[in-house]
Amino acid sequence: MLFTKMQGLGNDYLYVYGNVPENIKDISTSLSDRHFGAGADGMIFISPSDIADFSMRIFNADGSEAKMCGNGIRCVGKYVYDKGYTDKTRLKIETLSGIRNLKLNVFGGRVKTVTVDMGQAVAEKQSTVLIDGEKVTYIPVNVGNPHAVIFVNDIKSAPVNTLGQKFQNHEDFPGGVNVEFAQIIDENNIRMRVFERGSGITMACGTGACATVAAAVKQGLVEVNNPVYVTLDGGKLEITVSDQNTATMTGPAKTVYEGETVL
Repeated sequence: MLFTKMQGLGNDYLYVYGNVPENIKDISTSLSDRHFGAGADGMIFISPSDIADFSMRIFNADGSEAKMCGNGIRCVGKYVYDKGYTDKTRLKIETLSGIRNLKLNVFGGRVKTVTVDMGQAVAEKQSTVLIDGEKVTYIPVNVGNPHAVIFVNDIKSAPVNTLGQKFQNHEDFPGGVNVEFAQIIDENNIRMRVFERGSGITMACGTGACATVAAAVKQGLVEVNNPVYVTLDGGKLEITVSDQNTATMTGPAKTVYEGETVL
């Protein structure tokens, strides 16, 4: 099987053009392993679509399937353009969360950044969950996948790994949840770290960045319809949440290497 390793702000996946194998859980788990495999946050399969230009399916490092990945979909746009599957710079990509619109920003014949219409980013009222006898306050947000955004005063001391893992095991989140820890720097800048369900701590999460800005808008911490720069461990994304609760994301997409494996 041929694959291409790509990354968006360090959120890396192995990309394959073709049908999803029946034993995808085993394949994604083994190839994603950073010691015994190629090393990735998971695998993304790209194929033609009857209702869009292409479709994508996302499998996490533990083999579970995700509905949407903001960093991943940017790399899908770069993959199909750079490899000649399309010459269009505006694409519709079918995902399990619906169709997403992409604008490819091309320089020197290659895609450098991608702007994605991420659809609805719906933030709910503050909620609390009891973990180890202590109340944790978070903002539930749906961006086609579930998020819990926790605002902190100091991102460096935030318990991303320990608390993120406890959210996955809590009865209130039977399917797991992406947990974002966010520090408001000013009205235009947010520092964020993430614990992704199925993958653990990752360098970046596009849907998580959108969820964080949506939660910040809900809490009155940033302005609606205003570009907000979210700095993650892997770099920076530009996110705008409109007064209609739609999110737009712009960020880089890069190819790391081409690979081949025997299954």
